[in-house]
Parts: sequence; structure tokens; C-alpha cells
Amino acid sequence: MNAPATPATATLSNAKAEHLRSLLAAHAPLVIAYSGGVDSAYLLAEAHAVLGARVLAVIADSPSLPRQALRDALDLARHIGATVEVVATEEMEDTRYASNPANRCYFCKSELFTKLDSLARQRGYAAIAYGENADDVHQARPGRLAAEEFQIIAPLRDAGLTKQEIRELSHQLCLPTADAPSQPCLSSRIPHGTPVTPEALAKIERAEAYVRSLGFKVFRVRHIVTSDESRARLQVDPAEMWRIGGVREELLAGLLAAGYDAVEIDPAGYRSPAS
Repeated sequence: MNAPATPATATLSNAKAEHLRSLLAAHAPLVIAYSGGVDSAYLLAEAHAVLGARVLAVIADSPSLPRQALRDALDLARHIGATVEVVATEEMEDTRYASNPANRCYFCKSELFTKLDSLARQRGYAAIAYGENADDVHQARPGRLAAEEFQIIAPLRDAGLTKQEIRELSHQLCLPTADAPSQPCLSSRIPHGTPVTPEALAKIERAEAYVRSLGFKVFRVRHIVTSDESRARLQVDPAEMWRIGGVREELLAGLLAAGYDAVEIDPAGYRSPAS
């Protein structure tokens, strides 16, 4: 659970928010690569407050994005009051992406930014922004290279805003994402080197939707493929693992019904990459 902000930390994060707003004002009109996650939702809310109709949120849609996540992101953008559009991306057609190398995210972001760059040029937008924050610079993120190549700005990062500060500021704005868990794309459930296919992504989406229907909040269904079977490895946040005992049989049956040949529940649970 996140620790409550102290007066000193609240003052610091509010100062960073003011810096963010000045950065946004300097790059209008602006396109935002929006996913509906914690960072991009806060970025969009602040951008809309500063720029109004001079900001456009664009969601990349592909088989790696769950349908519920798309609906939630659209609903949130409309709640904020921002204009939002959906752009279909075609990273699945790129064999470099589909082969699932360690830098898979580079090819995904390159495809997205190619689409956004074309849109921005055609409609006269001054810049494109995405939701990298100040904590992200300490992690290996292949997508950052694509952002640099397309000169995509990262106002949250440049304002020095950390994930915790973004959550605190999101609470101030009453954004429903303030306490939302991180939710990377479905392709992240497939080990590097195992091909990413629409069929695999659909199977993962069905499996995770079922686990979520049982009330679990933070978890992953890992997609493991061997020569003779596909196996679901369920990883549940340690804080929620106590709930498994009461629904173990339902979990196993539901994941098998999603299309897996075998199911295992990881006793070590789920840990985010940053933990």
C-alpha cells in the first residue's frame, strides 16, 4: 500500500505538477499516446486542464490490448473531457515484433510513433507526448529508443514526477487510476523467444478476464508453450494469495476452459519488475 503524502512531499509534488503544466503549455497543440494507465491518464488530465481542445489523446489498438482495457480507457478519457481517438497499429505484422525478442517493445513503440507522427504532421500538432515518468529512466525500456528517434517528449519525466507522486496527484484530481495496478500489454505474458500470435493473446485475455471475475486485482497469467502443450502459470500478488484456497478448483477449471492444456499456480506469487 502506498504511504500517505506528508506536507513536505505534497508541496514538492505540487511544484513538479506546476512545472509539468508549463511544459505542456509550451508544446501545444499536443498529441498524447494514451493507454488509460496511471501515467498517461494523469498526463491527459493535466494536459486537458491546461490545453483544452488543443490536446488529442490517441489509443493504439491491437490484439495485445484487452477489450475491457480499451473500453475503460475510452470511458476515462471522456470522463476527463478530452478528445480521444483509436488508431489501429500493426506491430503483429512485423516479424521482428512477433518473434518476441528482448527488445520487442521497441518495435511496438516504433509502429505506434510512426502512426502518431503521421497524424500529428497531417493535422498540425506541434508535439507528441508519452507517459514515461522519472522512475522509468532507471529501468531498461526498449521503447525509449523509439521515443528518442521520433522526438517524442516525456513531460512527466522532465518534470521529475515519480510514480508515487503521480498517484498522489491523481488522487487530488479524483482519477480512478490513482491506485490502479500496472497493466502492461498482453504480449508481456509471453516469454521472450516464444512467438507472439493473435491466438496466444486471445487465450491470455480470456484467462485473465476469468481470474479478474473471481475478484483478483494484481496477477499475471504467463503463457508457457512446450513441444506438446500450452500451460498457464498463474502468478497472484502475495497480498491476495490467501484467496486462492477458496477458489482453487474454479481457477483451474476456468483457465483450462480458456484454452490451456495445463495450469499451475506459482507458489512464489507475482512481483512487479520494479519490486
